[in-house]
Amino acid sequence: MSERWIADRMRHIDASGIRKVFDLAANMTNPVNLSIGQPHFDTPEPIKAALQEAVNSGRNAYSQTQGIKPLLEMIQTDVDQQYGHGDRKVFITSGTSGGLMLTLSTLLNPGDEVIVFDPYFVMYKHLTTLAGGVIRPISTYPDFKIPLDKVRAAINDRTKLIILNSPSNPTGHVASEAEVRGLAELAREHDVALLSDEIYGAFCFDEAFVSPAKFNDQIIVIDGFSKSHSMTGWRIGWCHGPEHVLQQMIKLQQFTFVCAPHPVQWAACTAYHYDITDRVDDYRRKRDLLRKELADDFEIDGAEGAFYMFPKAPWGTGTEFVKKAIENQLLIIPGNVFSNSDSHFRISYAAPDETLLRGAEILRKVARSGGK
Repeated sequence: MSERWIADRMRHIDASGIRKVFDLAANMTNPVNLSIGQPHFDTPEPIKAALQEAVNSGRNAYSQTQGIKPLLEMIQTDVDQQYGHGDRKVFITSGTSGGLMLTLSTLLNPGDEVIVFDPYFVMYKHLTTLAGGVIRPISTYPDFKIPLDKVRAAINDRTKLIILNSPSNPTGHVASEAEVRGLAELAREHDVALLSDEIYGAFCFDEAFVSPAKFNDQIIVIDGFSKSHSMTGWRIGWCHGPEHVLQQMIKLQQFTFVCAPHPVQWAACTAYHYDITDRVDDYRRKRDLLRKELADDFEIDGAEGAFYMFPKAPWGTGTEFVKKAIENQLLIIPGNVFSNSDSHFRISYAAPDETLLRGAEILRKVARSGGK
C-alpha cells in the first residue's frame, strides 16, 4: 500500500473523537456510558411493523431519487402550511448527514468560508473540508448564545454559508427567536446561504422551537427521524429549501446516495405522524434530574434542548477532566472534540435514570478530587 495513494484532503480530516470513546468502551467492563449521542429508547413498534410490511411487500428496489410520493406529500403539505413560501420544496435524503453533505457539495467552491458556532457538531468541519471549503468558527462561550455582532463582523467576500444547529449538539442550547431572526436577516442582507440543522427540533424543553425559515424564504433546512424516533441506523431524513438549490442537490443525490433506503421511506410515512410527546417529556425530566444532581459542582449553560449538557470542567482542561472520569469508569466526551477550546465536556443524558445517577455520582467525585 503506497501512502501517495491517499488524497491530500484526507490528511485534514481526523478520526472522530467520539468514535475513539466508543472504541474505548469496547475494552471496558461495565462502564457508565454518558457519551452516546442517540436516543436510548427503541424504535416504536408501529414504525418497525411498517418497515417489515414494506420489505415483505417488495418495496426493496430503488425509489425515485427525490423520494416516494406519499412521504413527500406529507412533508410538503406541512412545510407549505407552516411557511407559505412559493418555491420551497422538499426532498428525502439519506439521513441528515446525507443532506448536509449534499448541501455543502452543492454550495461550496474551493476556499469558500462557512461560519459555524463554536462549539459545533464535529461533522460540520470535516465535511466542509471535504467539499473544499474553510470553516470560520465563532465562539459562543460562555453561555452559547449566538453573538450576532460577531457574525456580522465575520462576513466577508468569501463567506458562502452559515450553519445553525438549534437545539445544539453538543451544548443543548436552543436559539431564541431574537437570535434566529437576527441570523436570518443577516443572511438575507449579505446574500449568504443559511443552513438550519433541525434534527433535534422536537426536543425543546423550555421554549418553542423557532426555525430561521420563518424569517427568510431562502433558508435551507435539514431534518430527519434519527433522534426523534430513534431511527439513527435507518438513514432517513429530509431537506427543504429554495427549489433552484434543491434541484442541484437532487441531481447530486442521484449520483451519490441514489435515494434514501426505499423500504425505510415507507416506514417513515408511519413515523411522520407518530406521537413522541411522551419521549420528549421523559428527556425533559432527565435533563432536570441531571442538572439538579450536578448543580453544586458544575457550571452548566445551555441544556434547553436536545439531550446534551456541556458543563465546564471544574479543574484542569476538559481533556484532563474526561481522562480522570474514564479512569473512574465513566465515559463522556472532551469538549475539544467539538471546539477550539478545551474547557468543557459533553454529557448525553439519553440513558436510563440509574445510569444517570451513577454517572452524576462519579462526576461529583471527580470534581471534588481536584484532579488528584
